Amino acid sequence: MKVSPEILGMTPYKPGKPISETQREYGLKTVYKLASNENPLGPSPKALAAVRNVLDRQHLYPDPSAYDLLTTLSRVWSVPRERMSIGNGSDEIIDLLTRIYCEAHEGVLTSKVGFQAYAVSSAANRLRLIETPLTADWRFDLKAMADHFLSRPEDKIRLIFVANPNNPTGTYNTRAELDEFFRRLGGRDDVLLVFDEAYTEFVRADDYASAMEYIDRVPNLVVLRTFSKTYGLAGFRVGTIIAPKEVIDIYNRVRKPFNVNDLAQVAAAAAVEDTEFIEKTRRLTWEGLDYFAREFTRLGLKFLPSQGNFILFDTERDALKVYEALLKRGLILRPVLNYGLPRHLRINAGLPEENAAAIKALEEVLKEIPPLTASK
Repeated sequence: MKVSPEILGMTPYKPGKPISETQREYGLKTVYKLASNENPLGPSPKALAAVRNVLDRQHLYPDPSAYDLLTTLSRVWSVPRERMSIGNGSDEIIDLLTRIYCEAHEGVLTSKVGFQAYAVSSAANRLRLIETPLTADWRFDLKAMADHFLSRPEDKIRLIFVANPNNPTGTYNTRAELDEFFRRLGGRDDVLLVFDEAYTEFVRADDYASAMEYIDRVPNLVVLRTFSKTYGLAGFRVGTIIAPKEVIDIYNRVRKPFNVNDLAQVAAAAAVEDTEFIEKTRRLTWEGLDYFAREFTRLGLKFLPSQGNFILFDTERDALKVYEALLKRGLILRPVLNYGLPRHLRINAGLPEENAAAIKALEEVLKEIPPLTASK
């Protein structure tokens, strides 16, 4: 059977290595996974309690409208319910947007070293992915993206994806940059501006602005949120889309009616109101990031200051060799060769004992594996 060249040429998304697989391969009892930006505290306790209360109704299909969840989100986020919908994680929403708004071989614009799901969904739906370079300080170059869109109508760009903060770099765009970007591209009827805010709850920068602040002023703006990080619900798979009502109406026609299961809906509705857990998660994350920053500085490693729950750092070595040596010591980090970064690894903030064990193992491995060249 013939397969399209876009799919044949795509680089599949590579998730973090599971703990159980590492234990089997290396005969280890204790393994720390700091590879997938997961919440080290586990799920929200309120979410777990809510799930236990509805286990006896799982013979029934979930509510296809997610009424209870969206009603809760509407109240907490101050967004009308009819301007929101749900997805089986943000990944499904990204994929559905490319299917809905792009014809084959039309363009999707994003940045180099941006979340790989944009590239995967574009290729799977036979679209042309266009990536502008990062700025010198590793941030999405919103000016370059707007310049490209306005100067290249022949590219037929229908979606622009901006991750703010970005994974895997942890960098962000400022309020002033968003103001200018929306001034230039806001209000157009030929492109959707999709802001992916999976890590927005971790931001500490004073000049950051969530795109949610612009949702009533920019009619072609779409905002994505996830429950996988701050709320500790990665295994439940829940994402949300906030968009103009007409976008939500079309999106709901295309998504599967039971794309988010009942337990996930109940868990998300409880988690978003678990303010004590949210604050505990943020404090733990920030303490972990600050610890890594101090230790990387002590070890002489370059790293990017992060507004996510992870840090991208330069090993100055073949990162895959470092990664494999760490696996043997029971530590799973995230290689980012698929983003064109052969010397870098990504590490997310864990519990204090996990963070300390990670630095100890890393320090040992760096002594064993010599640098490739002097750091550039």
